[in-house]
Amino acid sequence: MMSQQSKTKNDPKRVIAEVEASFSRQLRIALDSFWKSSVRNRIIAFAAALVAVILATVYGTVLMNQWNAPFFNALEKRDFTAFINELQTFAMIAGGLLVLNVVQAWLNQMTSLYMREGLSRDVVDQWLTGARAYRLSISSPLGVNPDQRLHEDARKLAEMTTSLAIGLFNATIMLVSFIGVLWGLSSEFTFHIGGTSFQIPGYMVWGAILYALAASLLSQLVGRSLSKLNANRYAREADLRFSLMRANENLEAIALSRGEETERRHIHQALDGVLGTLRQLALSLTNLTWVTAGFGWLAIIVPILIASPAYFAGTITFGGLMMAAAAFTQVYSALRWYVDNFGAIADWRAALERVTVLRAALTSMEDSHGGPGRLTLDRSADGRLRLEDLEIHTRNGDTYESAFRLKESAVVIEPGDRVMVNGDQGVNRRLLFNAMAGLWPFGGGRIALPGDNAIVFMPQAGYLPEGRLRSLLAYPASSASFDEAAMKDALTRVGLGDFAKRLDERARWDRLFDKDQQMSLAFASILLRKPRWLVLQDVLEGLEPETESRLTNMLKDMQGTTLIYLGRSMAFATATGARAVHLEKLPSTTAALSKSDEVIAPQEKK
Repeated sequence: MMSQQSKTKNDPKRVIAEVEASFSRQLRIALDSFWKSSVRNRIIAFAAALVAVILATVYGTVLMNQWNAPFFNALEKRDFTAFINELQTFAMIAGGLLVLNVVQAWLNQMTSLYMREGLSRDVVDQWLTGARAYRLSISSPLGVNPDQRLHEDARKLAEMTTSLAIGLFNATIMLVSFIGVLWGLSSEFTFHIGGTSFQIPGYMVWGAILYALAASLLSQLVGRSLSKLNANRYAREADLRFSLMRANENLEAIALSRGEETERRHIHQALDGVLGTLRQLALSLTNLTWVTAGFGWLAIIVPILIASPAYFAGTITFGGLMMAAAAFTQVYSALRWYVDNFGAIADWRAALERVTVLRAALTSMEDSHGGPGRLTLDRSADGRLRLEDLEIHTRNGDTYESAFRLKESAVVIEPGDRVMVNGDQGVNRRLLFNAMAGLWPFGGGRIALPGDNAIVFMPQAGYLPEGRLRSLLAYPASSASFDEAAMKDALTRVGLGDFAKRLDERARWDRLFDKDQQMSLAFASILLRKPRWLVLQDVLEGLEPETESRLTNMLKDMQGTTLIYLGRSMAFATATGARAVHLEKLPSTTAALSKSDEVIAPQEKK
């Protein structure tokens, strides 16, 4: 076998590895997604409103801190009149802060909502652009079960980005506001040791910084593995959900083959992967709780302990002590924001990595064929379909091995022609079908499709989405594009007349229809769409004789449509008089063909 190394400029594996290793690139990808979002301006407007509300809240918090001194001094002096006045002041400040808190909560939710809308729509749009989703599924494990990244990871990333950004901004503003207050208060502290008196400028500020730094460093040491553990957990959750969905979509086949025990074993294996990761995550979070909870409880008493020497020395009042302690708590809370949110930040980084890696892989997929190991797919200028020096390769890791080729070096298909592509036994005609549809780029030579985009591809196993029957009949177009009478007539012509009155019924039609009915529905859709070019892949194989005859006659009567059939249907060849095009294995190990292996059309051109 001949082989060639994949050296494409945008190889998904290389892109994925680069994005996984670079946090800065992940941020750039996320910012690019945000900037291209249709809701970008709404998010900016809500963010500006949040900034204003947070600034007003911090100002109110500073007023509340200043209120501590006269209130506790009034208590210490037993001044009832001053006590009542301070309660009135508290009511006004607290009432204003309450309103601001409610407004901020609403703004938080709305910002998170629009963040999720923008991110989710962008990633889904990237996934369903052209044939990127399919190409990713054949080139990277990311494309096998991307639903976790498209749904849960995108949700977490949007919501956590909002909450963490607001928390960080709020902590920064609180720090800037209260560090000056605490510095001024603690600069007046005078310490007396023996006969010596001295002051330490910003005494409590340095204490808060050292305390928060110790908590931060210890949290970093204990929780450094959380980010990778969270990313691994999401991957295992995706595997479990995929196993469950796979089993649910094939319940009939599983039941018929008595495969419940095997499926249960597979699902339990996927569940074991999730549980194993959760055990490691639980241990890491438990260890981190020792740090966060421990420093949190100590924070109740630490500011009073730090300020108590000045209070006992008589240099500050009881109200001044409480005001300094409250200011210390605010500064420390702002400084230890990273500590309190270390687990959340690790979770956010895991979600960021998984979403941006998927987006980068999708945007790296080439939108056109060409390059080493790839065939050329373009449009013909004369309205014909051309297959020139065509080879189809199979992928084996990072290399491509020649699988088969067209025996004829140049095939030209005119509008209105009937052509059947068959050949050696064991040749995977589906790869040629996908190559013509732009889904399989691996090979050599050239495929030139008609330039009017009027070509429809019908696979052997079609897709029946859940919904109304009329929607399935018109798919992928809107059902409003077709007349109801035309829909009923199409159903009748393909033998599904009994369903003509059920056009508005919703059902799992993929389970309700058998194989013949599903194929008949696909042909009814073709009758509605009236394509000028139709490429079919083994659609008549395995059908009941009555169904095969009905659908073959329908194809025979489609005089305005060019038909290209990939398969060995003698009924199609006989009814349409199609000329044959041959596929042969490579290299010279092609097996001898028997009469049953190949169908030669009656009017084959030599």
